[in-house]
Amino acid sequence: MPLILTAAAVGTAPRSIDLQGILPERLAALDMAAIERLPIRADGRQCALADLFGVTGDAGVEVLECRGDFSRVHHLAAGMTRGHVRVRGPVGRHAAAAMAGGRLDVEGDAGDFLAAELAGGEVHVAGAAGDNAAAALAGSTIGMRGGVVIVAGAAGSLAGARMRRGLLAIGGGCGTAAAFEMRAGTVVVAGPVGEQPGLAMRRGSLVALTRPDRVPATFRSGATWQPAFLPLLFRRLQRAGFGPAAAAPRGPWRQWHGDILAGGGGEILAPA
Repeated sequence: MPLILTAAAVGTAPRSIDLQGILPERLAALDMAAIERLPIRADGRQCALADLFGVTGDAGVEVLECRGDFSRVHHLAAGMTRGHVRVRGPVGRHAAAAMAGGRLDVEGDAGDFLAAELAGGEVHVAGAAGDNAAAALAGSTIGMRGGVVIVAGAAGSLAGARMRRGLLAIGGGCGTAAAFEMRAGTVVVAGPVGEQPGLAMRRGSLVALTRPDRVPATFRSGATWQPAFLPLLFRRLQRAGFGPAAAAPRGPWRQWHGDILAGGGGEILAPA
């Protein structure tokens, strides 16, 4: 049985709760009384975990299950290196930020900065994600560095911004400037792609399953061909549970090289 955190009703909960440091790997070494006393912050003030959440179950299995509305709960699974966190509903901003291992599953929507600077592990969101998914944290030049992020719904602006490596797959559309200043890695977008995709991109691949309305003028038109890595990528995504991969176009694919103002080593691929 996992350790279960049950959130209070939204009407009685604080406006903002920070669960930084409440991780399966840390909880596994503590007894229930110690877990209940763990310090957290709510609306900028320190309190104990049990002041705001019902705490039941067994922490020894390194599985943390969050029940209720966690949309006001931030930094869940941030910095996790092993274990499993499941959210039976929505979650707030910075979920899985700087995570290095383990798995986060969210059955609802996720806030801004989902998996920002992720270094390893897997993140699966059944709903939508906010801005800066798998991107860099505020003031940082390095975004996602490894791992896999699957968002079944849409994502906001700057998805995959400053990404260094790893795989981000978005089942819906995305906002402005996907893969902004991308250095390496792969971003797959199944739905409509927002304006200015790949802006200032240096390397990496933005794979759009729906052809963008407009590619930035700083991208150079390339070949129409059948990239060998795409079938392998789509099979990998299918194994990871990304539904649109099964219906991905078979090709041919149109390629654009760019951003030429940043060296031109990246690419945008879309159905021809």
